[in-house]
Amino acid sequence: MTVLIVSAVIGFALAGTILYLVRRDHLHGSYAVWWLAVAAVTMLLATFPHIIDWLGSTLGIAYPPILAIVIGMAFTLIRMLQMDIDRSRQERALRRLTQRLAILDQELGDAREQIAKSQAGAIEPDATAARRQLHEVDH
Repeated sequence: MTVLIVSAVIGFALAGTILYLVRRDHLHGSYAVWWLAVAAVTMLLATFPHIIDWLGSTLGIAYPPILAIVIGMAFTLIRMLQMDIDRSRQERALRRLTQRLAILDQELGDAREQIAKSQAGAIEPDATAARRQLHEVDH
């Protein structure tokens, strides 16, 4: 009976912590759903531990409590894969943003160079266009 109470307290504590982190904007909502589901399953299994026994015997597992560990590890691996996919997507987006910034920086330098040349007396036909481009980049 003590194990059931401890498990239920852990589930409630986990749910409370997740809600606190979401409220403080330390955890994004889509990730919070995952962790709230973990807290709900923890509370469910703490309240009704015979579910694991029933499911284990239905699947023909000799020691049903190991089923909870196997399922937990499987979901952990799935979550790790999802995190790697998200991180790869973020790295790709960061790389693209860095490349775009480098291109814009080069264009800005070129525009400033054209403006400097036009102000020094070497007026080029597209100096007005360069000034206009510089104004657009700055604003």
